[in-house]
Amino acid sequence: MSSIIIRPLITEKMTAQSENEGRYGFVVDRKSNKVEIRAAVEKEFNVKVTGVRTMIVRGKDRTRYTKTNILRGSTSTWKKAIVTLEKGETIDLYSNL
Repeated sequence: MSSIIIRPLITEKMTAQSENEGRYGFVVDRKSNKVEIRAAVEKEFNVKVTGVRTMIVRGKDRTRYTKTNILRGSTSTWKKAIVTLEKGETIDLYSNL
């Protein structure tokens, strides 16, 4: 993957959207913008992108209770991009497995 696209988002919801509406989700670099994301997806997967939606997902606080003490921490904050492709275009995310 490129430096902008970190990994694809493979969840039940994103799989349903990719099958029905032609939308694919990716975890992207937090500093990237919509124009850079569009160019990276078009170059990486050789498809035509019609729209990009982005959102920053805030990290969650985590608490773990152990035998000796309580450990507190948090997960990282990350950026999600949902990319819409032209009608008839698809991305095969499972080809590299």
